[in-house]
Amino acid sequence: MPLKIGSIIDERYRVTARIGHGGMAEVYEATDFITKKRIAIKLIREDVMKNPINLRRFQNEATIAASLNHPNIVKVYNHGTYEGIPYIVNEYVAGQTLKDVLDFRSALPPQEAISIMIQLTSALQYAHEHNIVHRDVKPQNIFYLPDGTIKLGDFGISETISINSKNEKPKEIIGSVHYLAPEISRGYPASPQSDIYAAGVTLFELMTGRVPFNDSDPVKVVVAHIREKVPSPKKYIPHCSKEVEKVIAKATARSFKERYHTAQDFHDDLVILTQNSELLKEKKSFFARIFGFK
Repeated sequence: MPLKIGSIIDERYRVTARIGHGGMAEVYEATDFITKKRIAIKLIREDVMKNPINLRRFQNEATIAASLNHPNIVKVYNHGTYEGIPYIVNEYVAGQTLKDVLDFRSALPPQEAISIMIQLTSALQYAHEHNIVHRDVKPQNIFYLPDGTIKLGDFGISETISINSKNEKPKEIIGSVHYLAPEISRGYPASPQSDIYAAGVTLFELMTGRVPFNDSDPVKVVVAHIREKVPSPKKYIPHCSKEVEKVIAKATARSFKERYHTAQDFHDDLVILTQNSELLKEKKSFFARIFGFK
């Protein structure tokens, strides 16, 4: 049931425009009478809510994301039901997703990509410290604002970290195959390390304009993540520095034991790259410098 422009929800929010739709929900711009702020309302689609799994994911996003308050995470202000249909009230984010940006620009320069990732790893560290694993980190779920700020959204399949998670088996393997950590496909539960892997793949994509493994058959993509190392970005951008190459390799190590232990560790290495611009440049050998070899 689409909302009509001018509709009043919970005697607090006036709908002013329809701004988008996705696989799960319709999104509307609205005004909050109390705070006077412009906000976004996500209303689950009626056809989608007939599936109890979809309904649970939507409600999951409302409750888990509402507990987080970080400048690089889309803030959830409220949630409820309107004429029996669940909705979520988010902060209004005026920007494209990173997926939209990549579709238009193909790839991003190192400095810009690293700046984005510093913010993303900060958001992930905050979520992990609050015992929440996102489970679906990818450019489609990251908003990119005109001032360069990013906002991580869509906590629909996120979950809390269990103390005994290492011994648990997940009921279902979910997430986007192009960013899915190898251990998830092997049946291990999601963890901070699996979010770090997805973030590492995201960095690879931001810099090269492509995901490490791509195939029309998702099973082949999953198998590649399990069996193969993520290729060096130098394969696609020869002038990528060794330092950036090392960071991507560590973030996307097949074994989660060899990966960054925390998002903070990943974040700190990215910050070091920005503190010395030379670290973002390819270092040429003595002969390359003298004779102009590539």
